[in-house]
Amino acid sequence: MAVSYNKLWKMLIDRKMNHVELQRAAEVAPNTMTKIRRDEPVNLAILDRICRVLGCDFENIVEHLDESETVDD
Repeated sequence: MAVSYNKLWKMLIDRKMNHVELQRAAEVAPNTMTKIRRDEPVNLAILDRICRVLGCDFENIVEHLDESETVDD
C-alpha cells in the first residue's frame, strides 16, 4: 500500500504550523511523525487525532497512491 501525506504538509504550511506543533497538539509519538514524513502507513486512530486538531477529514491529509504512481528510491 502506498500513501502520501503531501496534503498534510501543505495544510500545515497554509496554517503556519510546523510538524512539532502538530505532534504535540495531536499527542503523536516522534517515531510516528517519522513514518508520516517517510510516507509510510500509520494507524487510523493517529490520523483521527491529527484530523481533530486540524479540523479536517482523512481525505484532506492523506492520499492513497496506485503502486504505479510511486517512485522507487
